[in-house]
Amino acid sequence: MKEIKVAVPTKGDGGLDDVTSNVFGRAKTFTIIDMEGETVKKVEVIQNPAVSYKHGAGPIVVKLLVDSGVNMVLSRELGPGSSALLKQHNVTIITVKPGITVSEAIKKVSWTTMNIQI
Repeated sequence: MKEIKVAVPTKGDGGLDDVTSNVFGRAKTFTIIDMEGETVKKVEVIQNPAVSYKHGAGPIVVKLLVDSGVNMVLSRELGPGSSALLKQHNVTIITVKPGITVSEAIKKVSWTTMNIQI
């Protein structure tokens, strides 16, 4: 089974029941999910250290996620800098709707093809 670490920008500490954020770099938290195939193995919520930054939040968040071993980001949209940095680190970016739960966001992904199932 393929193992993958997924990051979702979120609004709080609710884990899989939390709601996806409208923003990436200034999301309050990131829910990190360790997956094996389509099975959730571990869920961790980390605080965003750049949430209050006026400028430069995106690169700080990208470093945090890359240093955490994230392979995939599920997010509404990313700025061009964050997107480029994630791609440079071979992190797959999947677009999901804001305001859905993390569980719903995970279900939108086809883990066999890495494409969105809508």
